[in-house]
Amino acid sequence: MITKEDFLNGQVLLVDKPMGWSSFQAVNSIKWTLRRKFNLKKIKVGHAGTLDPLATGLLLICTGKFTKKIQELQGLLKEYTGTITLGATTPSFDLETEIDQSYPTDHLTEEQIRNTTSQFLGKIEQQPPVFSAIKKDGKRLYEYAREGVSVEIKSRTIEILEFEILSISMPKVNFRVVCSKGTYIRSLAHDFGKALSSGGYLSALRRTKIGDYNVDNALEPKRFEKQMLGDKS
Repeated sequence: MITKEDFLNGQVLLVDKPMGWSSFQAVNSIKWTLRRKFNLKKIKVGHAGTLDPLATGLLLICTGKFTKKIQELQGLLKEYTGTITLGATTPSFDLETEIDQSYPTDHLTEEQIRNTTSQFLGKIEQQPPVFSAIKKDGKRLYEYAREGVSVEIKSRTIEILEFEILSISMPKVNFRVVCSKGTYIRSLAHDFGKALSSGGYLSALRRTKIGDYNVDNALEPKRFEKQMLGDKS
C-alpha cells in the first residue's frame, strides 16, 4: 500500500473520470479521500488536462510534489475514441446544447466519410468552440456564449497524428484520434461534419491514453475511495 509520505512526495494517479463529473470534481474526490485516509489538513492535488463533463476516460491526477510535473504531462500526446453524429450541428459542438440546424446526409458514402479524415491529418489550424474554458479579457468563453455575446476566437495550430474511422452506422461515425495538446475533439467533429457538407457534432468521447498512460490501468474516483478507505467510505 502506498504511504502518506509517498503521496506527499508525489504520485501520478490514473483516474477514469465518470460521465457527468467535471475534472475539478474528480480532483476534489481524490483530495478528500487522501485527506481522510491520512488525516491530512492539506495536500496538493491537481490534474494534467481537463475533460469535459460529458466525456469519460483518463485523467492524470498529480499529488504532492508531483503537481510540478503537470505542465510536462499536459504536453504529452493524447488518444481518444468517440462518436460523431452527422446531419446536425449544435452551438457547443457536442450534446451540452440542443441541435440548432439539421442537414441532409443522403449524399454521403462510407468511402467519402473514411477519405475525409485525411484532410485533418498533420498540423492544422483549429478554432476552439465558443463553449470552452479558454479565457478572453479575463472571462471564460463559455460565459460569453451563455450570455449570447459573440466574441472573436483566434484559431490555434494543433496536430492530428492519427484519425481513424472505426465503424459507421449512419448518422453515427465511431472514430479514434491521436492528437497534440490543445486539440478540441468537439471542434474536430464540427469541422469534419462541415467538410462532408452534412454538419456534425460530438455525441460521445472517451480519453483512452495520455502518452504511455492507459485508461485500462485507471480507477474511477469512487473505486479509489473504496480501495483507500475500505468499509469506512
